[in-house]
Amino acid sequence: MNKGSIMDSEDRIERTVDIYISAEAVRDMKHKKNTEDFNTTTTTTTTTRKPQHTGSDGVKIRSSRAAVVCLVLVCVLLLTAVIVLCVTFTQERNQLLTNNMNLTEERDQLKSEKNYHRKFSAGVCQFFSLNGGWKCHQSSLYLISSEKKSWTESRRYCTDRRADLIIINNTEEQDFVKNISGGDLVWIGLTDRDVEGRWKWVDGSDVTFRFWQPGEPNSFQGKEEDCAVNRSPGWADYPCDYSSKWICEKSIFK
Repeated sequence: MNKGSIMDSEDRIERTVDIYISAEAVRDMKHKKNTEDFNTTTTTTTTTRKPQHTGSDGVKIRSSRAAVVCLVLVCVLLLTAVIVLCVTFTQERNQLLTNNMNLTEERDQLKSEKNYHRKFSAGVCQFFSLNGGWKCHQSSLYLISSEKKSWTESRRYCTDRRADLIIINNTEEQDFVKNISGGDLVWIGLTDRDVEGRWKWVDGSDVTFRFWQPGEPNSFQGKEEDCAVNRSPGWADYPCDYSSKWICEKSIFK
């Protein structure tokens, strides 16, 4: 091969290398540009998507937070109120249950006492009826005499037997006296010997129930009539030394 041919070959090789290098440089520049454009686009997108809070947005956020806080406080207050009501209701219910139990116990006790009193009274009445001829009425025992004495002697007879002349407190007891006396005149425990005109029962109590006959008491014909008798249809004042039957009375529980 001659010298001129060799030189032409070298020139072609150099041009080919330059073309290759130039092509590579172009690709590198294009890749770099694409990379820069991508980064720029990404940065721009990120920057664009970053939320920007204005003053109005801040007010809205604070308002929302305040509303949440108020809602929480209201819930707490409601829960507290419900707890207080539940506790109060429970306490009142327990108190009512306790009161009901106490009332039930008292009722049962009263029933028991009433039954005891009834049985006791029946036993006492039976005993005194068989031993002395006493009669029962309500919570008292009564004995009508078969002989006659003055008011003072009649009362002594009663007190010797742990009793006293009868004290009449109501219409029912007055009717009972009329029944057991058979309409006979009998001394009762009423007198005004201490203060004229001021009638009192033998236990010192004032007369609240009155069953005087019409015109009584009257101290008939100026006589001292300081003691009372029961006769049909009611009471009358008589001289205390008058001889009459009498009625003694004493409580079953004495």
